Amino acid sequence: MARASNALGTIRELSGRDAAWHRDHLLRLDPQGRRERFNGVADDRFITAYSTRCFAGRTRVFAWIDQDGIARGTAELHPPAADHPADIAFSVEPDFRNGGIGTALFETVMVAARYSRFPELRITSTAGNRPMRALARKFGARFTFEGGDVTGLLALPVEPALAVPRQHREAEERAAAL
Repeated sequence: MARASNALGTIRELSGRDAAWHRDHLLRLDPQGRRERFNGVADDRFITAYSTRCFAGRTRVFAWIDQDGIARGTAELHPPAADHPADIAFSVEPDFRNGGIGTALFETVMVAARYSRFPELRITSTAGNRPMRALARKFGARFTFEGGDVTGLLALPVEPALAVPRQHREAEERAAAL
């Protein structure tokens, strides 16, 4: 599992056995955070079912874990589906916002998406979620507005070296040196 640490916490990819961390984080979001994360009202039952679905398929979930071992922010990378780009989603608990956690999670998801060779990412938010749009713009997202929703698209650079397994890359480098 991917891990990145700093003095404040650790980012790691969650597995099915960590699903409760994701669910509990989402349940701790305040009403505004829930509306912004789910583009509408989300009660506890909806959030619990949603989190379960995230770990039942191919969605990758990353979390920022604080020093007490509690997930305070999460990012999801949902694989592309028929004629749609991969979707990404983020949330950070209110007391932990504006400290760089969202940026760190966004960077983590971008690396995972490039490694998976997804050519484009989509992020949706409510029109009022300016912090999310600002974060996505920092990474090059371009937005369209429709009704009360905002959709951002983010093109990813093609980096074929990321998709080459390490042992193959090392063999190719040795062969080129001969």
